[in-house]
Amino acid sequence: MQVKNVFQWKTVSGEPVLVNDMTITPQSQALVFRLPRGAFVWHRPTALLVEQHGQVKRYRILDATRILQMGLLAAGIGISIIGRRVFAQRKEHHS
Repeated sequence: MQVKNVFQWKTVSGEPVLVNDMTITPQSQALVFRLPRGAFVWHRPTALLVEQHGQVKRYRILDATRILQMGLLAAGIGISIIGRRVFAQRKEHHS
């Protein structure tokens, strides 16, 4: 089985919604992980497409939770690296 058949990363458009004279279409990125008996799908919102008077504008969606998670991950890695260096220096100093 090839990796591209197991994992897919794609942009997906949702159902358009008509509001007054605008058509709003949500977009998201999807990570699809196919298993022999099913699949895992994870979506994250990326944009809204707004069509009005024949013009289409794309409004990006800021995913604050994802930004916060990546920041916490980076902070955890940084603290871990600093902690290992301090521990190694103390161990070296006491030997």
